[in-house]
Amino acid sequence: MVPLTLAEHGALAQARLPAVIWDFFEGAAGSEWTARANADAWRRHLLRPRVLVDVSAPDCSTELFGARLAAPYGVAPMAYHGLAHPDAECATARAAAAAGALLVVSIFAGRTLEEIAAAAPGGTRWLQLYWLRDREALAALVARAEAADYRALVLTVDAPKVGRRLRDLRNAFALPPGTTAANLAARLTSGAARAEPGRSGIEEHSRQQFDPTVTWADLAWLRRRTTLPLLLKGVLTAEDAKLAVDHGADGLVVSNHGGRQLDGTPPAPDALAEVVDAVPADHPVLVDGGLRHGADLARAVALGARAALVGRPVLWGLAHGGADGARAVLDLLREELLDTLVLAGRPALADLDRGALASRSPYI
Repeated sequence: MVPLTLAEHGALAQARLPAVIWDFFEGAAGSEWTARANADAWRRHLLRPRVLVDVSAPDCSTELFGARLAAPYGVAPMAYHGLAHPDAECATARAAAAAGALLVVSIFAGRTLEEIAAAAPGGTRWLQLYWLRDREALAALVARAEAADYRALVLTVDAPKVGRRLRDLRNAFALPPGTTAANLAARLTSGAARAEPGRSGIEEHSRQQFDPTVTWADLAWLRRRTTLPLLLKGVLTAEDAKLAVDHGADGLVVSNHGGRQLDGTPPAPDALAEVVDAVPADHPVLVDGGLRHGADLARAVALGARAALVGRPVLWGLAHGGADGARAVLDLLREELLDTLVLAGRPALADLDRGALASRSPYI
């Protein structure tokens, strides 16, 4: 079967992956309400089509920090792609580069920063970071990212520890033998490979290695160690958006971590406009969480995002088709976006503003 929707990619991935791995990828915190609400919230924003517009040459390409992307999209940072496919992040890097998409590499990637860069030397790559207790390890990663031509840093700020994910607790999830965070010393990742019944190795590892004392004042330490653009990921309020700019952030990612941290937070699209309105126009705002169709990319841009990051669907494609499967997911999103631009009578991203949406329709 040739998958024609992201849901069909997901079905193929679920059929191939062990149940415990599928649960690790798909699971979220608490009752998983926020994870479900993310996808539902995009659908509340109906598109208002215009007619009798020349749509013969639609263009969804965009520029972000000097890099040209084929569409306003990228691969969200996700750990351990090797759980989905043996080629791991190298396959994802090839897929993203071929699709003209941004790739945000997780600090817990299973391949080294240098291997990922070599797999797709023409691709646009950023590095995601958690704030580790070991600041020297953090500084070393930043230096390596700069040397390997990563173009920006994305600091996740909504995870002083990993959220309570019931699927992982029930499965006593721990990393399988041979799965490691290739860019960190073994002493910084060993806890993730062990779990007792009713516990999660990933959650225990975060308690050991993530620094819960970090505050806004600490950002100056990171800012001094790099000239790369710095984006903060996990911002959901105007108050924090303004503080981020005041403390040197160059951009933001509106995100509730795909529902994997605090359950009950606002769905990503519901928080997006608030954050966009709180920061200067030269500070790009990205968004992630629950995007399941190219039309969701259009909705994100109309709400003010410069681009959107896609997470789980890319792993679905990777799981059932390797690099080709991951690229198929990204290509599908771009094709759906172009189709949306044409049928909405808005042939360029610049034509998408809040007037392109009718929110909270009584029909839904």
